[in-house]
Amino acid sequence: MGQGERVSLLRHHDFRQLWASDTISQFGTFIGQTVLPLVAVTVLAATPVEMGLLTAAETAAFLLIGLPAGVWVDRMRRRTLMMRADVARAALMLSIPVAWWAGALTLPHMIVVGLLVGVCTVFFDVSYQSYLPTLVSRDQLLDGNSKLQASQQVALISGPAAGGGLATLIGAANATIAVGFGFVASWLFLLRIKKVEPQPEREHGRKLRTEVLEGLKFVFHNKMLRAIALAGTTAGFFFQMETAAMVLFLTKDLHLSSAQVGLVLAVGGVSGALGAVTANWWYRKIGNARAIWVSLVAIAPFELLIPLAYPGWTVWLSVIGMLGVGYGVTVHNIAQVSFRQSICPDRLLGRMNASMRFMIWGAFPLGSLAGGVLGELISVRGALWVAAIGLSLCSLPLIFSPIRTTVRTPTPTSVDPAGHEQPAPQGP
Repeated sequence: MGQGERVSLLRHHDFRQLWASDTISQFGTFIGQTVLPLVAVTVLAATPVEMGLLTAAETAAFLLIGLPAGVWVDRMRRRTLMMRADVARAALMLSIPVAWWAGALTLPHMIVVGLLVGVCTVFFDVSYQSYLPTLVSRDQLLDGNSKLQASQQVALISGPAAGGGLATLIGAANATIAVGFGFVASWLFLLRIKKVEPQPEREHGRKLRTEVLEGLKFVFHNKMLRAIALAGTTAGFFFQMETAAMVLFLTKDLHLSSAQVGLVLAVGGVSGALGAVTANWWYRKIGNARAIWVSLVAIAPFELLIPLAYPGWTVWLSVIGMLGVGYGVTVHNIAQVSFRQSICPDRLLGRMNASMRFMIWGAFPLGSLAGGVLGELISVRGALWVAAIGLSLCSLPLIFSPIRTTVRTPTPTSVDPAGHEQPAPQGP
């Protein structure tokens, strides 16, 4: 993509508003997913099982409504839906400090907030990916998707670090105020978009189930997309298992203070940002398709360093581990999202993305519950070992798929509307 195209998109008023809104929203989502467990630990003295329940609630919406959300989004004006989601998330997050100040904050309250914020996030995330084509020209879609995806991946890795830092500076309960007002800022940027969105066309007579199954069929009939889905689902399950146990591991096993926890988590944020900045260099060197599986293989030894840490100098093992994992996961995620968008027909993009999110993000609550239960049954460190081993093996579906021998992303015409691969030339 040429420099001229990048500059023109950066000067595109409406795209800049969407990009700013989405970036703030993504950071709000992942900061919130860190702050809520910190509130549970520091204010409510939550147990490992309670932490697993709360973490699961934060991501359960992807499993509960992830598939039909893609169809519903295709039937509504996306910007309006995103703005409503921002308002609802702001109100829900701001209810946490209000309840705390009133002395009425309970774990069930936090679980309900986590669940409902997750529902709003599902609709926001599926909507923005479908909304982009109404704002920019077709030849700018890849550039726009890359920028939006980079923001999400940096937020995914950096959000927990920012959440830990906010909790250290102003307290975990007060940090939810910043998250709430962040969603208000996201709403304001969406309000500044000038282009009027047309009412989506609906095919009358088509059932929700039929449209949902069409998206799933496309993913599972394509060998490469199926491998990405299996690897992502496995990684999502074990990554969230690790996340559910991480705060307890750092505070209880390694005896770190809240400030030190924030610094350790910040390491992953810095490496994630570096991964987003340097991802294109790797894609040029080894090919964007090859980077999908190579990046996952590369994080395995770093994952195994994290549970080796003990109080004292070996804490640095967990720091080094988080550095490598944060970098590799960001490179992988940007590569695989761009890959699957490139080979998917336009008419199936929304349902393909919703299907992928259902499988990958739907594994999050299951991993959180498993992490909480394992932390209770065998120890928090034991849960981290299980997660590290699982994450080290999650590249296997990709290695035993056509992606291993693919260097560059195939053209969109290499996939038919039913989701079957067709022969396509592949460059070096």
